[in-house]
Amino acid sequence: MLSIAPGFEKLDFCHPVSFVGRLEADEPTLPLAELLLEKMQIVKINEKDLIDTTMLLREHPLGDSDRETINVELISRTLGDDWGYWRTVTGNLRLLDELVGEYERLSDPDRQVVRDRIHELQERIERQPKTVRWRMRARVGERVKWYKDVEELMHR
Repeated sequence: MLSIAPGFEKLDFCHPVSFVGRLEADEPTLPLAELLLEKMQIVKINEKDLIDTTMLLREHPLGDSDRETINVELISRTLGDDWGYWRTVTGNLRLLDELVGEYERLSDPDRQVVRDRIHELQERIERQPKTVRWRMRARVGERVKWYKDVEELMHR
């Protein structure tokens, strides 16, 4: 059984990706849902992270479990509780949907698989009931910063 070393129970850059109770879900690596969240939680996302996410979505189906599947239930619940996290991930998914057509190394069928999975993921995220906390923060919207700057975290 894997255990988490103190201080490593989450990845906390722009938004937190918790590993508590999750490392056992898809040993010996991180579960695919956490890998996707780790890429999509970056507010100023770069092309490498967009390409990594494209390949993750191309190679793995969406579902409600973890084994070789991107656990959409976990992603939807996580984002349904945190408006800022939801805002960042859904914005990055829209951007990826726009850019996937530019990746010339992908065949047309591969692009379609990625787009279909992006759209299914977006639909599931939107259908997820939102918590009171999410709804309260949504009222404030983008008037107040909803993420941590990675640069700030690197200089602590």
